[in-house]
Amino acid sequence: MMSNESIMVSKFEDALLSMNRISASKMIAGEFTGNNAFELISETISPALERIGYKWESGEIALSQEYMACKICEEIVETILPANSSERKDMPVIGITTLGDEHMLGKRIVSSFLRANGFNIHDYGDMGPENVSQKVKEDGVEVLMASTLMLNLAYEVKKLRMIFDREGIKTKIIVGGAPFLFDRDLWEEVGADAMAVDAMESVNKVYEVLEVSQ
Repeated sequence: MMSNESIMVSKFEDALLSMNRISASKMIAGEFTGNNAFELISETISPALERIGYKWESGEIALSQEYMACKICEEIVETILPANSSERKDMPVIGITTLGDEHMLGKRIVSSFLRANGFNIHDYGDMGPENVSQKVKEDGVEVLMASTLMLNLAYEVKKLRMIFDREGIKTKIIVGGAPFLFDRDLWEEVGADAMAVDAMESVNKVYEVLEVSQ
């Protein structure tokens, strides 16, 4: 027999996969008490997104369904946990970029997934290493996510690491994207602190790299 919590996750997942914003929003709103945003994220929103992520990996659903599910959850989280909410003050400061790569879908999925988990994100688009390093300092970014589709731009991470080292920037770098999936040692070669296989893994990797630095 499924628990009430499991039933809630399953129903919420179904609403997301059918792209029913209204139904998904009503489910969360019906459980929201005003101070349980992170509880809803950890017990309902994140588990549902993880299930959807696994379904995409196994070929059961289209990438567009995963992306839209993340976007809907991002919108819901913004209503129960606004960007200026005091509850977010202890969340790590995250930046995300493609380091010049114009292919944005991977970055958008990761960004939406992180936002749906309560993180505030500084989105630097396809900005190059020099500009990214400047923005990271200005925004106090603790972890930078770099998603690339092209191999030559994956090596831009090495340039970024050199700049960080030269300027004493302590920001951690987590990479992802096709080049790092094809070569599982590439992330270390370019000087990243970790690699996230997908959006789901990115959340755990943020806390892993920050834990190592403490």
